[in-house]
Amino acid sequence: MSNTNDLFVREVDDELRQDKLKSVWRRFGMILISAAVAIVLAVAAWTGYVSWAEGRANASGDRFLAALDAARAGNSDEALKGLTALEADGTGAYPLLARFRAATLTAATDPKAAIAAFDAVAADTSVSAPLRDIAKLRAAYLLVDHGTYAEVAQRAELMSADGNAMRYSALEALGLAAYKAGDNANAQKLFEAITADNAAPDSLSSRAEIMLSLISGTTPKSGS
Repeated sequence: MSNTNDLFVREVDDELRQDKLKSVWRRFGMILISAAVAIVLAVAAWTGYVSWAEGRANASGDRFLAALDAARAGNSDEALKGLTALEADGTGAYPLLARFRAATLTAATDPKAAIAAFDAVAADTSVSAPLRDIAKLRAAYLLVDHGTYAEVAQRAELMSADGNAMRYSALEALGLAAYKAGDNANAQKLFEAITADNAAPDSLSSRAEIMLSLISGTTPKSGS
């Protein structure tokens, strides 16, 4: 009798569970289906977007490499045309890379235009601060030969402070500008600031040593 009762109870429980499931399905079935469909569509849309974005990024990369190849082959006009187009409609980091590369190419024939291009990047608040500083330095180096010490200092002096990641390059640009302006005392001080600092990169220290040798050779000795 006990087994019969247990079987009856289980059957009743099963019926109740089935009734509850049917009731839930009748009330929420369409909602559950809609939610499932929405999830599937969202996943499909995201996958499609990622694929589309990767395709665009790959295309921009190919265009950038093509411009570099043209520049290496001596086809500066073709390279600049490709880089200018990439600035306008490229994706990811490529428009900014194109701006830097285009300014570098322009420097060979039109330094003033290149300086203006680097200054424009340096003034662009949408560009990260380190890259803006690099643009300032590029302009400063060009101004060593095509500007005044004051113009170089306007871009590089703040970066020559202790702790700045661009300090040593900024000191070099300032030193070169001072040397070109005939201010050997200031140039010597700036280059010595590089050679006296053990944290300075070897390449910059070596160049500073060369400049100090030049300065000592051109500076009149006291009492002569």
